[in-house]
Amino acid sequence: MMMPENGHRAHGFSSANFLDSDEIIQELNLKGDETFMDAGCGDGHNAIKVLEDYNHKGTVYAVDIYDASIEDMETYKKENNVENLINIEADITEGIPGVEDASIDVVLLVNVFHGFKASRKLDEAVSELARIVSDDGKIAIMDYKAWDVPNGPPTKMRSSPEDLEELFCKHGLKKIYLNEEIGEDIPEGKSHYLIMFEKN
Repeated sequence: MMMPENGHRAHGFSSANFLDSDEIIQELNLKGDETFMDAGCGDGHNAIKVLEDYNHKGTVYAVDIYDASIEDMETYKKENNVENLINIEADITEGIPGVEDASIDVVLLVNVFHGFKASRKLDEAVSELARIVSDDGKIAIMDYKAWDVPNGPPTKMRSSPEDLEELFCKHGLKKIYLNEEIGEDIPEGKSHYLIMFEKN
């Protein structure tokens, strides 16, 4: 377990240590009044950044399968008297309780999607994301490029943007944006890509 700068526990390595939250969130073009979800929030640094700097009038959901992550987000909520933060402990592939159909404007998953491939629950994950996103909302996925490089998950657990486009298309979602020049600088180039989908 890695303890990131904000002191919150994360199940694995926190991307706060090597990815720029502002760079990621600015890709989303938030207006400031969205219903936003950090799906697989980990230590919650992206959700907190959205709350504090980008989404003052909206609602932020922080969802993670790891109970310590949600406990820490609840502590943050109480200590900072935050009313527009909803924390949910859930396995996305089994459904997110308490979230209504088509109720989330923006869903963000950072370094989460390869976990669905590892658990062989890609379709279950995308089905749930398709359920919760609003008709004019978007799902943004940032993950490691499918390169055989030392950092990040094993190569076989990675998906290319083309893999994701095919998968999401099966669930009635179309690609609306792709940035392949984002993330950490590594010898091969930029470490990540960010791809967005919306309902057809």
